[in-house]
Amino acid sequence: MTRMRRTVVGAALVATLVPLTLAAPEALGGATAHAAAATTAAEPGTVVQQGGRLTVPAGDEGAVTLRFTATLPAGVTGKVSGALHLPDQLDGEAGGPDVSPRALISTCAVDGVAYGACPWKFPYNDMGFPFDPPYLTLPSVPAATTLAYAVTLDADETALRLGSPDTKRDLDARVELKDATGTVVARGTVQLRFVPGTPPAEQRGTLHARDRAGVLWRYEGTSLTARPFERRTRVGGGWQAYTVVTPLRKPDAAGGGDLVARDRNGVLWYYGGTGDPDVPFEPRVRIGGGWNQYTALTGDSVGGLVARDASGVLWHYETKSTGGGDFYGRVRVGGGWNAYNRMTTLDSPDGALGRDAAGTLWKYDVPAIAPGPPFTPKQRVGSGWNRYDALVGTGELGRDRNPDLVARDASGNLWLHQGERLSGPGWNPTLVPGSARTLIGGGWNTYDLLI
Repeated sequence: MTRMRRTVVGAALVATLVPLTLAAPEALGGATAHAAAATTAAEPGTVVQQGGRLTVPAGDEGAVTLRFTATLPAGVTGKVSGALHLPDQLDGEAGGPDVSPRALISTCAVDGVAYGACPWKFPYNDMGFPFDPPYLTLPSVPAATTLAYAVTLDADETALRLGSPDTKRDLDARVELKDATGTVVARGTVQLRFVPGTPPAEQRGTLHARDRAGVLWRYEGTSLTARPFERRTRVGGGWQAYTVVTPLRKPDAAGGGDLVARDRNGVLWYYGGTGDPDVPFEPRVRIGGGWNQYTALTGDSVGGLVARDASGVLWHYETKSTGGGDFYGRVRVGGGWNAYNRMTTLDSPDGALGRDAAGTLWKYDVPAIAPGPPFTPKQRVGSGWNRYDALVGTGELGRDRNPDLVARDASGNLWLHQGERLSGPGWNPTLVPGSARTLIGGGWNTYDLLI
């Protein structure tokens, strides 16, 4: 055993002393070249974004274009495909409400050649099973030294939920390109920033105002708090015939929403929404008489109506499933409602507001379970609201997806109070108008009614 070990060791020493010239020069050179080629092939190229982090509005603005250039290593041939990967998984059941399957819609062009729609995949991490984060499939194109990509991104409002909460909607997405063998030939990151965009027309609030000649005017929401309304459009004349006009479902910029109006004889009329903002209301339909027994009428924010009689008792008229101003028989809510000199509702299903004689504003939420009372017990919003002579709850006038409130002061200035969601009873969020306000403009005292 000892002798054999010495022989092996000696052979090893001899091997270390053999000159390199004993090896075939062409064999050595071929091995070195092969190793170098393998090293080169293993080094992927780069992906570089143009223009810095791209801002993507999540709304109705339309598509923006993401541009990046991929530089491939020498020797890459054939077709090159790839994908753009967002950084975070989506949690929840597939098809869940958090992120729409159409949260992002894209088209792709490479080197100026349009390849049409590029599919997005939004797999969900459901019940602990591993799924990839959302990704976009890039088109398969012929390899070239450089490839210039132009990817359009059209985002809806649910795209704001992409990414981790701590990213503040800034995402660094990974781009990888592969050759026909599946080898990565280029990689890099592109930077995206998702911001709230213009909500769809059916989510944008609308205000109606009646002038002293009886003409009703329409102000559609823009979603820009610095300029909340478009220029007014004329709905029609003859509205001075009514002593009360109130929405059942809040009007929106798409022509949705309906209202009821009470004439001087106490007859209540129903105006259904058309879905056409140019002609927002259908011809009126008579509901019935006897409504002049009430000192106040307002919607319940879900299609029904609440009415206060002269003794301060509030009555609820629940809407039938068919809608159309068709109500079930009235149900007594309770007394004491003559404490309020102004009442309005917020957009469905965010309840009602009442202002008392001291200027304190109170909030009534809609209960989560129906049928039942129209409102939960009141919550105090704040004081100082007696500086206004008109309070009107509207749909969304900004971009935070919360219904808002407009208020007119004695000088005719109209102010915007954006809705804020606060913790309510049982940890349920309640929506209230915020204390901060933004001036919309003056001259609104030309109107004797805001709805």
